[in-house]
Amino acid sequence: MTVIDEQGRPEPPIAAGETATLLGYLDYQRSTLAWKCSGLDEAGLRATVGVSSMTLGGLLKHMSYVEDHWFSRALHGNDPQPPWDTVDWSADRDWDWNSAAADSPEQLHAMWQGFVARSRELTEKALADGGPDRLAERGWPDGTTPSLRWILCHMIEEYARHNGHADLIRESVDGVTGE
Repeated sequence: MTVIDEQGRPEPPIAAGETATLLGYLDYQRSTLAWKCSGLDEAGLRATVGVSSMTLGGLLKHMSYVEDHWFSRALHGNDPQPPWDTVDWSADRDWDWNSAAADSPEQLHAMWQGFVARSRELTEKALADGGPDRLAERGWPDGTTPSLRWILCHMIEEYARHNGHADLIRESVDGVTGE
Protein backbone atom coordinates (compact mmCIF):
# COMPACT_ATOMS: atom_id res chain seq x y z
CA MET A 1 0.00 0.00 0.00
CA THR A 2 1.39 3.41 -0.97
CA VAL A 3 1.17 6.10 1.69
CA ILE A 4 0.72 9.64 0.34
CA ASP A 5 1.90 12.49 2.58
CA GLU A 6 0.18 15.86 3.10
CA GLN A 7 2.01 17.33 0.07
CA GLY A 8 0.81 14.51 -2.21
CA ARG A 9 4.14 12.68 -2.28
CA PRO A 10 4.32 8.88 -2.19
CA GLU A 11 6.34 7.80 0.83
CA PRO A 12 9.13 5.35 -0.05
CA PRO A 13 8.40 1.83 1.16
CA ILE A 14 9.58 1.14 4.71
CA ALA A 15 10.52 -2.51 4.13
CA ALA A 16 10.96 -3.53 0.50
CA GLY A 17 13.56 -4.92 -1.81
CA GLU A 18 16.36 -2.90 -3.36
CA THR A 19 14.60 -1.93 -6.57
CA ALA A 20 11.32 -0.92 -4.92
CA THR A 21 13.24 1.14 -2.35
CA LEU A 22 15.34 2.94 -4.98
CA LEU A 23 12.31 3.64 -7.17
CA GLY A 24 10.32 4.76 -4.11
CA TYR A 25 12.97 7.29 -3.13
CA LEU A 26 13.31 8.55 -6.70
CA ASP A 27 9.56 9.06 -7.00
CA TYR A 28 9.53 10.81 -3.62
CA GLN A 29 12.22 13.23 -4.81
CA ARG A 30 10.44 13.79 -8.13
CA SER A 31 7.22 14.52 -6.23
CA THR A 32 9.05 16.98 -4.00
CA LEU A 33 10.14 18.98 -7.06
CA ALA A 34 6.58 18.87 -8.41
CA TRP A 35 5.29 20.18 -5.06
CA LYS A 36 7.84 23.00 -4.92
CA CYS A 37 6.96 24.12 -8.47
CA SER A 38 3.18 23.69 -8.25
CA GLY A 39 0.69 26.51 -8.57
CA LEU A 40 3.16 29.16 -9.65
CA ASP A 41 2.77 31.59 -12.53
CA GLU A 42 5.57 32.69 -14.88
CA ALA A 43 6.92 35.21 -12.38
CA GLY A 44 7.09 32.53 -9.69
CA LEU A 45 8.90 30.09 -11.96
CA ARG A 46 11.36 32.85 -12.96
CA ALA A 47 12.15 34.09 -9.43
CA THR A 48 15.73 33.89 -8.19
CA VAL A 49 17.33 34.05 -4.76
CA GLY A 50 20.29 36.29 -3.99
CA VAL A 51 22.98 36.37 -6.66
CA SER A 52 21.97 33.01 -8.14
CA SER A 53 20.34 32.89 -11.57
CA MET A 54 18.69 29.54 -10.73
CA THR A 55 14.89 29.44 -11.14
CA LEU A 56 12.21 26.84 -10.51
CA GLY A 57 11.39 26.91 -14.22
CA GLY A 58 15.07 26.29 -14.95
CA LEU A 59 15.02 23.39 -12.50
CA LEU A 60 12.07 21.80 -14.29
CA LYS A 61 13.76 22.11 -17.68
CA HIS A 62 17.15 20.99 -16.36
CA MET A 63 15.62 17.93 -14.71
CA SER A 64 13.79 17.16 -17.96
CA TYR A 65 17.19 17.11 -19.64
CA VAL A 66 18.74 15.00 -16.85
CA GLU A 67 15.88 12.47 -17.05
CA ASP A 68 16.37 12.13 -20.82
CA HIS A 69 20.14 12.02 -20.56
CA TRP A 70 20.37 9.20 -18.03
CA PHE A 71 17.39 6.99 -18.82
CA SER A 72 17.15 7.37 -22.58
CA ARG A 73 20.59 8.35 -23.84
CA ALA A 74 22.93 6.69 -21.35
CA LEU A 75 20.89 3.66 -20.25
CA HIS A 76 19.34 2.76 -23.61
CA GLY A 77 21.73 4.44 -26.08
CA ASN A 78 18.99 6.54 -27.72
CA ASP A 79 19.66 9.76 -29.57
CA PRO A 80 18.70 13.03 -27.87
CA GLN A 81 14.98 13.84 -27.89
CA PRO A 82 13.53 17.23 -28.84
CA PRO A 83 14.30 19.87 -27.75
CA TRP A 84 17.82 18.64 -26.85
CA ASP A 85 18.52 17.32 -30.36
CA THR A 86 18.88 20.83 -31.86
CA VAL A 87 20.69 22.61 -29.03
CA ASP A 88 24.14 24.07 -29.66
CA TRP A 89 25.56 23.13 -26.27
CA SER A 90 28.95 24.63 -27.13
CA ALA A 91 27.28 28.04 -27.58
CA ASP A 92 25.40 27.76 -24.25
CA ARG A 93 26.37 25.00 -21.82
CA ASP A 94 23.44 26.04 -19.63
CA TRP A 95 20.83 26.16 -22.38
CA ASP A 96 18.37 24.07 -20.38
CA TRP A 97 18.55 26.55 -17.50
CA ASN A 98 18.68 29.71 -19.60
CA SER A 99 15.99 28.88 -22.14
CA ALA A 100 13.36 28.08 -19.50
CA ALA A 101 12.46 31.78 -19.17
CA ALA A 102 10.92 31.63 -22.66
CA ASP A 103 8.64 28.71 -21.74
CA SER A 104 5.24 28.96 -20.06
CA PRO A 105 4.55 27.22 -16.75
CA GLU A 106 2.32 24.76 -18.64
CA GLN A 107 5.10 23.94 -21.12
CA LEU A 108 7.68 23.43 -18.37
CA HIS A 109 5.45 21.18 -16.27
CA ALA A 110 4.33 19.16 -19.32
CA MET A 111 7.92 18.73 -20.52
CA TRP A 112 9.14 17.53 -17.16
CA GLN A 113 6.15 15.22 -16.62
CA GLY A 114 6.63 13.77 -20.11
CA PHE A 115 10.30 13.00 -19.57
CA VAL A 116 9.59 11.51 -16.12
CA ALA A 117 6.91 9.24 -17.64
CA ARG A 118 9.32 8.16 -20.38
CA SER A 119 12.06 7.53 -17.80
CA ARG A 120 9.72 5.30 -15.81
CA GLU A 121 8.95 3.25 -18.94
CA LEU A 122 12.64 2.96 -19.82
CA THR A 123 13.48 1.97 -16.25
CA GLU A 124 10.89 -0.82 -16.33
CA LYS A 125 12.33 -2.01 -19.65
CA ALA A 126 15.85 -2.08 -18.19
CA LEU A 127 14.67 -3.85 -15.04
CA ALA A 128 13.10 -6.55 -17.21
CA ASP A 129 16.39 -6.81 -19.11
CA GLY A 130 18.89 -7.35 -16.31
CA GLY A 131 17.55 -5.66 -13.20
CA PRO A 132 19.56 -3.11 -11.24
CA ASP A 133 22.82 -4.68 -12.48
CA ARG A 134 21.99 -3.90 -16.12
CA LEU A 135 24.73 -1.76 -17.60
CA ALA A 136 24.06 1.39 -19.56
CA GLU A 137 24.49 1.31 -23.33
CA ARG A 138 26.70 4.40 -23.19
CA GLY A 139 29.56 4.75 -20.78
CA TRP A 140 32.20 7.36 -20.12
CA PRO A 141 35.28 8.11 -22.21
CA ASP A 142 37.46 6.07 -19.82
CA GLY A 143 35.39 2.96 -20.59
CA THR A 144 33.54 2.93 -17.28
CA THR A 145 29.87 2.02 -17.66
CA PRO A 146 27.32 2.71 -14.94
CA SER A 147 24.66 0.23 -13.90
CA LEU A 148 20.96 1.02 -13.61
CA ARG A 149 21.50 0.89 -9.82
CA TRP A 150 24.13 3.65 -10.09
CA ILE A 151 21.85 5.74 -12.35
CA LEU A 152 18.95 5.44 -9.89
CA CYS A 153 21.17 6.46 -6.96
CA HIS A 154 22.59 9.34 -8.99
CA MET A 155 19.10 10.55 -9.91
CA ILE A 156 18.01 10.44 -6.25
CA GLU A 157 21.08 12.55 -5.41
CA GLU A 158 20.44 14.95 -8.31
CA TYR A 159 16.83 15.56 -7.27
CA ALA A 160 17.68 15.84 -3.57
CA ARG A 161 20.37 18.43 -4.25
CA HIS A 162 18.14 20.51 -6.50
CA ASN A 163 15.16 20.15 -4.16
CA GLY A 164 17.25 22.00 -1.59
CA HIS A 165 17.58 24.84 -4.10
CA ALA A 166 13.85 24.63 -4.80
CA ASP A 167 13.09 25.04 -1.08
CA LEU A 168 14.90 28.36 -0.96
CA ILE A 169 13.48 29.68 -4.21
CA ARG A 170 9.90 28.70 -3.39
CA GLU A 171 10.09 30.29 0.06
CA SER A 172 11.29 33.54 -1.54
CA VAL A 173 8.34 33.52 -3.95
CA ASP A 174 5.39 33.05 -1.60
CA GLY A 175 6.64 31.88 1.77
CA VAL A 176 5.78 28.20 1.22
CA THR A 177 8.17 26.15 3.33
CA GLY A 178 8.62 22.52 4.22
CA GLU A 179 11.00 19.68 3.65
